[in-house]
Amino acid sequence: MGSSHEQSLSIALPNPIRYYPMGDQAIVLSFGDTLSEALNTQVRKVVACLENWSQPGLIECVPAYTTITIYYDPLTITYQELLSALQMIVQDIPEDTEYKGLKKEIPVYYNGADLAYVAQYNGLTEEEVIRLHSTPEYRVYMIGFVPGFPYMGGMDSRIATPRKEVPRLKIEAGAVGIAGEQTGVYPIETPGGWQIIGHTPQQLFDLTRESPSLLEVGDRVCFVPISYDEFVQQKTKSNGH
Repeated sequence: MGSSHEQSLSIALPNPIRYYPMGDQAIVLSFGDTLSEALNTQVRKVVACLENWSQPGLIECVPAYTTITIYYDPLTITYQELLSALQMIVQDIPEDTEYKGLKKEIPVYYNGADLAYVAQYNGLTEEEVIRLHSTPEYRVYMIGFVPGFPYMGGMDSRIATPRKEVPRLKIEAGAVGIAGEQTGVYPIETPGGWQIIGHTPQQLFDLTRESPSLLEVGDRVCFVPISYDEFVQQKTKSNGH
């Protein structure tokens, strides 16, 4: 299981897939190097086919923007055995494979500390930033860097803004932010460098729920502007008070 293995395979998808090891307990499927909905759709189709795959030694399948990392038990299956099995299953993916993904609305009170900066950086008014942020339908490309944090693509490039040079030491749960051409929501209190433009009263991560993360990879998300009074009312309801 040396680290020099790297192979390409053309399948019935727009791009060929590259396979390579990550350490001695994981294999990575790479679909390309460009962040796009088309590539992420490829990822989701393959994940949909792997979700019910009963391969001995398979531990976990983790999708990201343009990759899938598959963790396995090297005492049960070798890298080459898993590679061969993956190539066979990927070759047989039907063109009309469907992947799960729900449409969800997230209410946002646009009061973020960086809203004015995002507007100034892009030569817009705050109202224009709000309109441009709340108009698109976003795709959840991956979940990271803390549990339940959704990285979403599909944001209007007119409000794209770089991360902060010096991250904040604390960003509260529910903060809605922008980093480059991505948007996301902080599910728990954590340090972070995204530009905060608003807050949602919804709990994105709750261990007491059957599915702790409100959003999953493949979901489509719309942000809905709300007033301060609506934010307080929904926040109170969300906290169970």
